[in-house]
Amino acid sequence: MSGPLKRCSAKKLLKPRVRYYNEAYSGGPLKGDKVVVAMSGGVDSSVAARLLAEQDYDLSAVFMRNWDTRDESGTDIGCQWEKDWEDVQRVCRMLDIPCRMVDLHRQYWTQVFEPSLNSWESGSTPNPDVWCNREIKFGALLRHLVQDSQALWMATGHYARKDWQEHNDTLLHRPRLLRARDLSKDQTYYLSSMPESSLTRALFPLGEMQKKEVRKLASNCGLPTAVKEESMGVCFVGEKRKFNEFLSRYIPPNPGPIIDMTNSQQIATHHGLWNYTIGQGAKIRGCRTRMFVAKKDPETNTVFVVPGSHHPALHVNTIHVSDFDWIWTDSPPKGLQQPSGMTAQVKYRHCMESEDCVVHGDENGLRITLGAPQKGIAPGQVAVLYLHDWCLGCGVIHGAEFKE
Repeated sequence: MSGPLKRCSAKKLLKPRVRYYNEAYSGGPLKGDKVVVAMSGGVDSSVAARLLAEQDYDLSAVFMRNWDTRDESGTDIGCQWEKDWEDVQRVCRMLDIPCRMVDLHRQYWTQVFEPSLNSWESGSTPNPDVWCNREIKFGALLRHLVQDSQALWMATGHYARKDWQEHNDTLLHRPRLLRARDLSKDQTYYLSSMPESSLTRALFPLGEMQKKEVRKLASNCGLPTAVKEESMGVCFVGEKRKFNEFLSRYIPPNPGPIIDMTNSQQIATHHGLWNYTIGQGAKIRGCRTRMFVAKKDPETNTVFVVPGSHHPALHVNTIHVSDFDWIWTDSPPKGLQQPSGMTAQVKYRHCMESEDCVVHGDENGLRITLGAPQKGIAPGQVAVLYLHDWCLGCGVIHGAEFKE
């Protein structure tokens, strides 16, 4: 026998935990940590899995089933998720990592699709992909995975970065969501509603890479998805279906007047507010000049249009946002309450360059004043705020106007 047992001091007992949080949670996974890569069947998540497979992690993959065309047609024809699931399994067999599927299509229906339908029907312009990341991928899926292991990281193929910043001159480090190096592919707009608790566990292996580098690596490694085309558009609509025709399967017609704002005359009848988007052209028979949607009034079920794409009624310079969700919920920027406001950048669509703005906080949420007038800003859209590369969070636009 080696001698009497010695009691460990509290300091020695705490040392491994301090090391884990200070080094792992402010740098990345440690050797042997459990990492799950969420794979979609596309080239990006395949390459993310390939990069992680080079590390000494306890690595596995998960495929998330969100939408099934059989929910619409009742047949087995055209089930895209089955094709994607097969691609995920092929890649995982090649990388020698286990994979499984998690069926979340019911959660997607109730938490993302139905709220979006209600928003479209009321005349708003929602972005389901933003809420899918919050409610499903970094919500329901992450909660499902954490049931198996509290010490878990989840990686995705998103083009985004993350770092850790010391907060309030303490030793506490908090995660920041940062734009990707490839700004043309940056996806922080879609990730902006993610809570800090989810961002803490997130990994973005492609954040420092260019898209062409990802394609090249996939090809050099012989990944089965190397030449697979990118999926575009809302996931349940896809590229090959007309959006309005898709929505007509779920929303009954609701006819109303189309009014020319220049003379207050009705010039046509619409069949539902969701068929028209603010800032876009409106096809109206008999009009020699192309008309554009200036606003929609849900209370009177009216679409207002103006002639030409440069009409002053199409421009706004002030956005009102309700219920803004800061990723750091307890630490909104201090400049909000100052008379001069906070200087930042804003995006209200994914495919746009961020615009300079000044943000003020008020009793209704945020008031965002744009550096220059813009077109195509509609209620329901998601406004995302940035401090240069740092994504601060997002909120739903509930109004926009032009203020002198």
